[in-house]
Amino acid sequence: MNGEDIHSRNKSAVFAALLEQGLTHVVVTFDGYGDSGQITEMEGRIADEPVELPDATVVLVDANCRKSSESLESAIETMIYDLLGESHGGWQDGEGAYGEFVFDVAKRTILLDLNERFIESAQSSHEF
Repeated sequence: MNGEDIHSRNKSAVFAALLEQGLTHVVVTFDGYGDSGQITEMEGRIADEPVELPDATVVLVDANCRKSSESLESAIETMIYDLLGESHGGWQDGEGAYGEFVFDVAKRTILLDLNERFIESAQSSHEF
């Protein structure tokens, strides 16, 4: 099983658990800088109402094709860090980045909105 197959299988397992629990969305915010980064909030939603994530379990597959049973929250966290690493490796380094993932259960999509921080420098020389 290649990386894309593993990601697809794990995504399907997470969305199946979200659907089974009646959730319509999950919103995950993250922030990183100075060589560390973390998820700052994870919230389930039913329609527009925030709810706590249920105590469901999901079976994920790792890169060595080993299966492990994880809590729904842990499975989502694993997916978030994997997706950030694949799409924006180093998101937590230097000035870092922050943003939000939105899991849309009906569409089975994950939307990433990422904001990168940077320090701008402007150099000028003058001889008088």
